[in-house]
Amino acid sequence: MSERIKRGSGSVFEDLGFENPSGYRAKADLALRIIKIVEENKLTQEQAARLIGASQPDISKLKGGQLKGFTLDRLFSFLLKLDMSIEIRVTKPRSKKKRGLLELVS
Repeated sequence: MSERIKRGSGSVFEDLGFENPSGYRAKADLALRIIKIVEENKLTQEQAARLIGASQPDISKLKGGQLKGFTLDRLFSFLLKLDMSIEIRVTKPRSKKKRGLLELVS
């Protein structure tokens, strides 16, 4: 069995052929942060949903990485409702690989 191994680009979303890999990466990072906050605060999915103005199935989708239908704007609003601050920085990319990445600051 002879399989070729191809080095990844550094972006799983790009390697999998997503249409907008940097946008999807940003959404994935935000969803992960939301789920971590929910877990750190020991909220049930139903409690979290009420708090952020979403449905319990929405929380389940976020937790499962199903981000279709979630815009960056909506994810930002969830973070604001979880009492988080959002800071957006626009800079020139250091390299092509870093282009379009969202930096999350704790």
